[in-house]
Amino acid sequence: MTNGDNPAIGKCIHADGISTNYHEAGQGTPVLLLHGSGIGVSAYANWERTLPALGRHFHALAIDVVGFGFTDGPNDAEFNLDYWVRHVISFMDAKQLKKVHLLGNSFGGALALAVAVRHRERIDRVVLMGSAGTKFEVPPDFNAGFGYRGRKEDLKVLLKNFTLNPSLITDDMISLRFDTFHRPGYDKIFEKLFPGSREEKMNVLVTPDEQIAGIENDVLLIHGREDRVVPKETSLHISSLIPGSELHIFGQCGHWSHRDKEARFNQLVADFYQNGQA
Repeated sequence: MTNGDNPAIGKCIHADGISTNYHEAGQGTPVLLLHGSGIGVSAYANWERTLPALGRHFHALAIDVVGFGFTDGPNDAEFNLDYWVRHVISFMDAKQLKKVHLLGNSFGGALALAVAVRHRERIDRVVLMGSAGTKFEVPPDFNAGFGYRGRKEDLKVLLKNFTLNPSLITDDMISLRFDTFHRPGYDKIFEKLFPGSREEKMNVLVTPDEQIAGIENDVLLIHGREDRVVPKETSLHISSLIPGSELHIFGQCGHWSHRDKEARFNQLVADFYQNGQA
């Protein structure tokens, strides 16, 4: 499959020996975007509209984290925060990015938190959108693949949990994620990403409160008031731990605030990063 066949396939670079798929737009201060989880997720599927918007102000880069999308998933990989954090830093090294702003969605927010805790010298400002990363009572719509039986109809139902606007879940979006997930052999990788119950899947992503409280970066947390996947109380708790944090709650907004409130989201994020460059 070539780039022309599938827009989710972007550029390739080796990071920690792993063939890593990524996309980039714009110039200037680097912003690294970390996608969420779920069936058929990729950097492109998550950030298709956000990447070019941020690329108007920054050097925006979005990677398929190891085990997701079109980045390789080594057979001997033990998927956990240690492994994912190492991959992110290795990508930065491969691209010669000494320091970046981070933008993380859901799983990617949990990963951004972990990177900020463990590599604070490499990270500037952090935006967390509908972020996991701390313990919370897992709602029924926190699926991570639960309820998916391999049909496009199932995938459409799962994706509708992410937004309050059903028209955003287009046939092209469903087909892109369906084809990404159902390429030969990927189901075996996906099974290894988050084994166990809903609670066990969430616990893999937890950074202890005392470590989160040690984050000295400026952090903006964004959450949809009607988020059915990760409750808004999660961002309230994370914000209460981080001294230099701000919290923005969008009303009439689900888990995907970057789509439900696209224009306002993009402006909010851009302004937050630019204020840190004065």
